[in-house]
Amino acid sequence: MTALPKRLLTPAEYLAREETAAFKSEFYCGETFAMAGASLAHIDISGNLFLAIGNQLAGGKCRISGSDLRVLVSATGLYTYPDLTIVCGPREVDPLSPQTVTNPTAIIEVLSPSTASYDQGEKLRHYQQIPSLREYVLVAQDRPWVVRLVRQESNWLLTGFDGLDAEFALTTVPVRIPLSVIYRDIEFPPPTLKPRTSPEP
Repeated sequence: MTALPKRLLTPAEYLAREETAAFKSEFYCGETFAMAGASLAHIDISGNLFLAIGNQLAGGKCRISGSDLRVLVSATGLYTYPDLTIVCGPREVDPLSPQTVTNPTAIIEVLSPSTASYDQGEKLRHYQQIPSLREYVLVAQDRPWVVRLVRQESNWLLTGFDGLDAEFALTTVPVRIPLSVIYRDIEFPPPTLKPRTSPEP
C-alpha cells in the first residue's frame, strides 16, 4: 500500500490557522512546526531584555516587540516568532498579514536546549537573508553569555560578552545593557566541562 503524500499548506492557509491556533507555529515549505514552551529562565531573560531595551529606545525611531510579533523571511518563505525583534523606522509588513513584519533591524533569540542548534545554524542562515537585518543576538540561559553578530560588507562580525561584569551593546541601535541586568534574578545550573561552540559568522 502506498502512503498518501502529505498535503502542504499555502502561506495563506498557515496564516489563517495561526489566527485561531492555541499555540504558535513556524511555517516553512508548506509545513508547520509547533514552537515549544519556554522555561521560566527563558521567560525572565526575555522580559529583562524587553524592559531594558524598551526603556533605552523610548522616544526614538526604533521599537522593540516580543515573541508575539511574527517575522517573514521573504527570501526563503520562513515565518517565525523571534524572542525579541527591533524595527527602526516604519514597519514593512507581509502583504498576506499585517501582523507579520519583513524588515527587522535586529533580532534577539534566547537559547533553549531544544532550539540552540537551530538558532545558531539553520535559523541563522535564514535570518542572514533579510536585507534589513543588521544584527543577530544569541543569549544563553544557562550562564551569563551573549553573542552578537553584526553584518559587514561580505560577512558577519561575531563578538562575545561573557560574565555578569560584562556590558552588552548593539552597534546599529543605541542600546547598552550590563549582563547583570539581562540575568537579573536568574539562577544558573552548576557549570559543566562540556565545551561550548560558537555560531557560524
